[in-house]
Amino acid sequence: MSDPSLKAALTLQREGDPRIGGDRIRLLRAIDANGSIAGAAREMGLSYKAAWDAVGSMNNLFARPLVEAAPGGRTGGGARVTRAGHALIACFSMLEASLGKALAAIDTGLKTSPGGAVNTLWSLMMQTSTRNTFRCTVTRITPGAVSTEVDMALTDGHTLTAVITERSAADMGLAEGSEVFALIKATFVMLAAGEAPANISACNRLTGTVSAREDGPVNSEVTLDLGEGKTITAIITRTSADALDLAVGSTATALFKASHVIVAMP
Repeated sequence: MSDPSLKAALTLQREGDPRIGGDRIRLLRAIDANGSIAGAAREMGLSYKAAWDAVGSMNNLFARPLVEAAPGGRTGGGARVTRAGHALIACFSMLEASLGKALAAIDTGLKTSPGGAVNTLWSLMMQTSTRNTFRCTVTRITPGAVSTEVDMALTDGHTLTAVITERSAADMGLAEGSEVFALIKATFVMLAAGEAPANISACNRLTGTVSAREDGPVNSEVTLDLGEGKTITAIITRTSADALDLAVGSTATALFKASHVIVAMP
C-alpha cells in the first residue's frame, strides 16, 4: 500500500487562547449561510452551546468580533458574520491553499528521505516564545471531572506531567502514544542544588548538570543538561543562583508545577 500524502492543516492561535482551525472556519461559513448560530449548529451537528462557545472563543482571539449575534437562545435570535469574519474566511482559505501547495511540493522528497524526516519537519516548524519546548510522547492520561493529568516521556530517564482542562484534552484528541510538545516558561522553573528534594509539592523534577549560566544585574539564566540532547533553562534571581552555588558542572534539579506545563499538538 502506498504511503498517504501529507496534507496541510492550518491553525491560528494566540498564546493561552483556543485554536482556530478548519472546523471553526466551516462554522463561520455556516453562520453566514443560515443567519443564526442555532441554524449553523444544526448544520454542523453541534450543540447550540458548543457552537456558541466556539463563536465566543473566536471573538476573543481577534481584535474585532467575527460574529455579531442578537439575543434569542437556542431557537431564536440572528447572527451575522462581520467584515472581519469574512476577511478571516478569505485569508484562511488562501493561506490553507498556499500551505497545501508548499507541502505537496516537498511531499515526494519526504517520502524518499531517511526515516523520521516528517517528525524532523514538525520539530523544525515548532517555534514559540517559550524557552523550554520539548517533543514528548504521551504515556498516560488520567481524566478528572474538570482537569486531566497528562504524563509524557521526555527521555529514557525523565518524564513530564501536565494538568490541562478536560476540554482541552478532548479538543486535541490526546491519547497514549500521541506525539506532543510540552512548553514551560523559564520563569516558571525553580532550581535546587543537587538531587531532587524529597519533600516538595512540584511533581516535575528534572535532575541534570549545569551546562551554562549567564548572570545579569538582577537575574541569572541557568541551563541544565538533562542528557540525550535535552536541556532545560530557568531564570532565577542572581542572589538565589549564588546562594545555591550553581556553577557550570554542578548537579542541580529543575522543579516546576504540572499546571505550568502547556501541551501543544504538532
